Amino acid sequence: MGKVVRLYWGYMVAAALVVAWSQQWALPVIVALSLGVSAYAAFQVPVWCGAVNRDGQTYCRNNAYGVLMGCSKRQHRWQKLKMIVLRSKVGNVSRSVFPTAKEKFNGALAIGGLLSAVAAVIVPAVTGG
Repeated sequence: MGKVVRLYWGYMVAAALVVAWSQQWALPVIVALSLGVSAYAAFQVPVWCGAVNRDGQTYCRNNAYGVLMGCSKRQHRWQKLKMIVLRSKVGNVSRSVFPTAKEKFNGALAIGGLLSAVAAVIVPAVTGG
């Protein structure tokens, strides 16, 4: 049970974030939950590596943690982050970072958490609340 909680705690935080928005909890709590969800999805959620293999056509299927991180192979660790920065590799980002539906969901979770954090800071400033 402890291993399951350690691996999937971010989904519980995401559920708490939905409740926090619906119940209008304090903004610092919403920001903290939002950042926690984004950090979990980007760096800790269990996924496949998805880095491009040496043949240049297939993707690594080793286990990794986080949508942005690679597996235990040294060359794969930062390959996905490099593809985001290098202009010639931007077209391959979606195929390598999000190879399956699970990674697409976790990517959406990370982006949703960031948007939630931004909204929790900007909405009160605009509305005067």
